[in-house]
Amino acid sequence: MSTLGEMEAVPEADRAPGAPHPRETQRLFGQEIAETTILDAFNLGRMHHAWLLTGPKGVGKATLAWRIARFLLATPEDQADALFAAPKPDTLDIPANHPVAHHIHAMAEPRLFLLRRPWDVKTAKLKTVITVEEVRKLHPFFGMSAADGGRRVVIVDAADEMNPSAANALLKMLEEPPKGATLLLVSHQPSRLLPTIRSRCRTLPLATLGAEDMRAALGQAGIDAPENAGLAELAGGSVGEAVALIQQEGLTLYAEILNLAATLPRMDRGLAAKLSQSAGARGADDRFTLTLDLIDRFMARLARTGATGSPPPEILPDEAQLLTRLAPDMGAGRAWADLAADLTARARAGKAVNLDPAALILDMCLRIGSTAERLPL
Repeated sequence: MSTLGEMEAVPEADRAPGAPHPRETQRLFGQEIAETTILDAFNLGRMHHAWLLTGPKGVGKATLAWRIARFLLATPEDQADALFAAPKPDTLDIPANHPVAHHIHAMAEPRLFLLRRPWDVKTAKLKTVITVEEVRKLHPFFGMSAADGGRRVVIVDAADEMNPSAANALLKMLEEPPKGATLLLVSHQPSRLLPTIRSRCRTLPLATLGAEDMRAALGQAGIDAPENAGLAELAGGSVGEAVALIQQEGLTLYAEILNLAATLPRMDRGLAAKLSQSAGARGADDRFTLTLDLIDRFMARLARTGATGSPPPEILPDEAQLLTRLAPDMGAGRAWADLAADLTARARAGKAVNLDPAALILDMCLRIGSTAERLPL
C-alpha cells in the first residue's frame, strides 16, 4: 500500500473534505453496539472473514473499519483462544504509541491493504470507480509470507464504488477467502452491491448519531460546532454531513428556507428571489447543491408531519409549529410528498443541461407556493 508521503501528494478518495482521515481518528462515538459485536465475535473465535459495515454516509463506518484493522493486527493471533492464559479484550482501543498504530497511521503496515478509488495520473483526477486492476493487487498482497501466521486485513472504502468487473473479482476472493484474512467492506448503499457479495459478508449496521455524540465527534475532529442541537437532526446523524453543513453555513441557509416557508400560503416573492439569487450565483455550485438538499429535507419533514400527525424533532425554534400548520393532515402530507418526488430531481436535471441555477431555484419556490395555495391551510 502507498506510503503517507505519497498520499499527501494527491487527494484521498476516502477522506471527507475538511475532516481528518478515518485512520487518524482514535475514538468512535455512538457505535457501542457495533464495537461490542466485533469484540464478541473475536473473543468467541467466530470472526467472520468478511464484514459489511453499513449505514448512512458519515456515521463512522470507515473509522470503525480502521479501528478493527488496528485491533486485529495488534492483538496476538492466539489471544482469542487463550481463555485462561489472558483476559479477553474488552475494547478495540489500541494505544497510539503501539507499533502497529504507528505503521497504520503512516500507511506503512504491510499486513493492511486499502482498496479505494485510485488516482488517475493521465487525467490528474481521482477515478470515479474502483477498478478491477485495483482488486487484482490483492493477489500478491495475500501471497506475501509472514511470520505472524499470515493474518491480513483489507479495507474496501467504499464497496459501492466498485465497477462490475471489480465487484466480480472481489466476489471470487470472498468465495474462497485466504486463510487469516479479514475483509472490511464499507458500504453507504448496500443495495447497490451484488447480492452474492452481501450474502458472503456478515452485515454490521451502524446507527446515526445523537446530538451529544455528534458534538463529541466534531470536537475530536477539531471542528467548532454550533451549540444548536438541531445540527444532528439536520445532518441526519452523520458527522460527515455535519462537517459539510458547518463549512457551508447550512443552519443559516435552512433558517432562510424556513423564513420563506413561514410566508405560505402567500409566498413572499421577494424572499424567494433573494434565496434564488444566493443559490444561483456564478461559481456557487456547492451553494446550489446544498439549497436543493435542504429544500428536499424540508419537504420530507413536511410529508412526515402530515403522514404521522406529529412533527419530527425541531432543527430550529418554531419549526414544529410551522410544519404542523403547513401539513395539518394526511392529505396535506401526501400533497407535499408528491411534490417532493420530482421537485429537486427536475432542478438537478435542469442544472445538468446548464439552465440558469437561480431560475431553477425560483421555479422550485413558486411550485411550493402554488401547492400551498391549493391546500386548506
